[in-house]
Amino acid sequence: MAAERVAVAALMEVMEVGSTTEPDALDVDQGLTLACIGFLCLLLVAMIIRCAKVIMDPYSAIPTSTWEEQHLDD
Repeated sequence: MAAERVAVAALMEVMEVGSTTEPDALDVDQGLTLACIGFLCLLLVAMIIRCAKVIMDPYSAIPTSTWEEQHLDD
């Protein structure tokens, strides 16, 4: 009977809303989400830099073989 009272008291203590504490470390889902968002941000920065380079010097992105004049047969 005393063991049941201890078990009920422990259960009631766990069920109290104010007694829960948040964990210090991130859980797996939140960590994976933050890693994916970080990767997407890095990809976005890389694409912005690449687009800025193309805007600054558009002819560097074109191969020199396409600079030659093409003769069309009339």
